[in-house]
Amino acid sequence: MATHNDVHLAIIGGSGLYELEGLEVLDEVYPLTPWGYPSDRIIIGRRDSNGPKIAFLARHGRKHQYSPSEVPVRANIAALKHLGVSVIIAFSAVGSLREEIKPGDFVLPDQLVDRTKGIRPSTFFEKGVLAHAPFADPFCEPLADIIAGQVHALTDSCTIHRNKTVVTIEGPAFSTRAESHLYRAWGCDVVNMTAIPEAKLAREAEIAYQMVCMSTDYDCWKSHEEAVTVQAVMKVMKGNAINAKRLIVAVLEALKEAEQHQAVVAKVKGCMEYAIMTPAAHRPTDINVRLQYILPQYFV
Repeated sequence: MATHNDVHLAIIGGSGLYELEGLEVLDEVYPLTPWGYPSDRIIIGRRDSNGPKIAFLARHGRKHQYSPSEVPVRANIAALKHLGVSVIIAFSAVGSLREEIKPGDFVLPDQLVDRTKGIRPSTFFEKGVLAHAPFADPFCEPLADIIAGQVHALTDSCTIHRNKTVVTIEGPAFSTRAESHLYRAWGCDVVNMTAIPEAKLAREAEIAYQMVCMSTDYDCWKSHEEAVTVQAVMKVMKGNAINAKRLIVAVLEALKEAEQHQAVVAKVKGCMEYAIMTPAAHRPTDINVRLQYILPQYFV
């Protein structure tokens, strides 16, 4: 198996998006990171012989075997970073909390509310090494701009919404009606189960991260409609997966130039340098070694 450290762009596939067509597959890797193995084998490929390498990882595994709370997110992000990834586009199925966000629409959130319950490991910094990652803006606006610019690749029935807030719940059960109304009252626009801790860990690893939320239903706040069911979600998910793949192709073309100018990664590159609070002399050796895997410039 070849060694890779030059894969700069990764796609994380959410529910319904387990593979990418049209890639020249160069390799499949399944690295053991200091935080365990990732959700599945990471496909490394490219769109054409002269194009950059791309990594694809199915968040829940290609057999959808991991619940939202069980996804090995630290291993996923660490494995991608170790491959050289500096940009992640992450797809996620979501429930809509707004009338204007129809099932089948896509959302590029710019804000995030965390309603997980603390049972998911959510930081690389622990057990003697502390860091406070900047997280006021959890998503990457320059990357969202590029993605939104490819709306022409989508079917006419799909709209891309900007400047929205995603609330992440623990799952795997869907929300109660009371919770759904609460999230609407808070100003949230879509609900999902995976943005946390994925977005936080990407920031700690200095990776530019943007989630593409794929609306599958109206959650359960619309009292005159049936509550969300897996059967209803799966029906919409098939169309969403088609649009997601079309969007990815268009975005990959657009990112060729954007990455050359480093416009996408500018805000996160170096963001952890002054966030690490524990002096080097007081860092436990084993934790220091683990953190070298993702941030070798700070942990030597």
